[in-house]
Amino acid sequence: HTHTSLYLGLKELTLPRRCAAAQMPDMIPEDWTHVGRVDPSEELELTFALKQQNIQLLEETLRRVSDPDSPQYGKHLSLEEVASLVRPSELTQKVVRSWLQSHGVSDCLAVRTQDFLQCATTAEVAEKLLPGSRFHRYARDGQSIVRSSAPYSVHDEVHRHLDFVGGLHRLPPKGKDVRKKQTKSGAWVHLGVTPTVLRARYNLTAADVGSAQNNSQAVAQFLEQYFHPTDLAEFMYIFGRSFEHLSQVDRVVGTQGGGKAGLEASLDLEYIMSTGAHIPTWVFTNPGRHESQEPFLQWMVLLSNMSALPWVHTISYGDDEDSLSAAYMTRINTEFMKAGVRGISLLFASGDSGAGCRYLSKGQNTFRPSFPASSPYVTTVGGTSFKNPFKVTYEVTDYISGGGFSNIFSMPSYQASAVQGYLKSVAAKLPPASYFNASGRAYPDLAALSDNYWVVNNRIPIPWVSGTSASTPVFGGILSLINDRRFSKGLPALGFFNPRLYKLKQQGLFDVTEGCHLGCLDEKVQGNGFCATPSWDPVTGWGTPNYPDLLAALLVD
Repeated sequence: HTHTSLYLGLKELTLPRRCAAAQMPDMIPEDWTHVGRVDPSEELELTFALKQQNIQLLEETLRRVSDPDSPQYGKHLSLEEVASLVRPSELTQKVVRSWLQSHGVSDCLAVRTQDFLQCATTAEVAEKLLPGSRFHRYARDGQSIVRSSAPYSVHDEVHRHLDFVGGLHRLPPKGKDVRKKQTKSGAWVHLGVTPTVLRARYNLTAADVGSAQNNSQAVAQFLEQYFHPTDLAEFMYIFGRSFEHLSQVDRVVGTQGGGKAGLEASLDLEYIMSTGAHIPTWVFTNPGRHESQEPFLQWMVLLSNMSALPWVHTISYGDDEDSLSAAYMTRINTEFMKAGVRGISLLFASGDSGAGCRYLSKGQNTFRPSFPASSPYVTTVGGTSFKNPFKVTYEVTDYISGGGFSNIFSMPSYQASAVQGYLKSVAAKLPPASYFNASGRAYPDLAALSDNYWVVNNRIPIPWVSGTSASTPVFGGILSLINDRRFSKGLPALGFFNPRLYKLKQQGLFDVTEGCHLGCLDEKVQGNGFCATPSWDPVTGWGTPNYPDLLAALLVD
């Protein structure tokens, strides 16, 4: 039999940091320690992504239900309708299941859309099923995972029915440090960002809280991050007294781990619930069931298995585009489209490394885009700071705000004129063309404050917390409030927001026109990436929300 490798990203073996490529033990990123080969009887859980049908029709449907000028705008699909559209063919399902059963793999769960199979097996069986794979245990910061140290292959007749197999290669990215080093003198009299400051800057009144029956919002956590209910209650007691709010999470999906609360988890939850105030909130948390699971993939699988979901999800998670295979990212994009056609808004943080940098030999450095921030099917949120940190003033770029151009995905039509306008207007000041792909999906789409937040973590109020993991739940909360008002008028959820956002042409948004973000530390760009300009730019997108104006623009259908 001929074999085809499902993982074709071998060029990625040279990555200096983390990577999801087929790795030999000594090529695992150095922050992971190799513990040893796993026992042949070690239980594993593998996720098989079966090839779907009608992807082009799915994309066309997403365009029609998300474009405000389309007669189908807002006519979202149910999970059952999505399933009947993309469900793998009978042949695909039969071939994959027969292949698994012939190796004794029968303990499998299928999602409602039939396009993911999650199977329990042993390392010994998995290595026979996927020739070339060799399972090892790795550890980092007290976390232990099981992954394959080598590329796997599958028979050609099976390969054409699979997008990828999850649970082999992708390593969780390292959690970000969301505390900024504080160097300014007199910093302790600094304003700091709290719900009151955000509500003042974005023009939310005490009356701007949720009231619709059928509204909800969610945050998703993947990196062994947990929240403590007591932190949320304390945060609302200290910072939420001026507006009606909820002090408890509506639902936790997955298993909350024990131990200390994570700063990132506390930040996400406290700020989506104080901006999208009085709106029931879910937390999707790392199920933590299995060392071989990939938590981000696990969340995507859950979305395909739940017919009732919150309307807005905010996710502060990303990895370098070049550390993931194109096949994997393309399939994840299909999952994002499946959420969008159901009317779900997915907001991802743009990242905290500016334009990023991939340092290559002979000075051929390039910027380094992040995924899922670079997906054309999500709304990506960048970050800003106050111009004057001592009072509520206008905003400028936060130098960490992730942004740039995808090297994998082409520029979607909804943003083409805005991005071309930017490239023309700043042509003389752009970084050298070799640093970025000017025809790629450009991000972020918009922004919010990302600098110097107050967070309650393990019962202690902590200042100086920064990152686009702060701005993302803030914008998510604002979209939830707008959905709330739309529902009360009998209008559908905003769903995939980008096609409508780019047609607003800045309406309801404060333009951010000052400052640049980080880039490569080299002679050519000297630490700078892109710079903010009037209108859209790849640092702050269209800008930050002016709630009453944005609401007014989005209450007409």
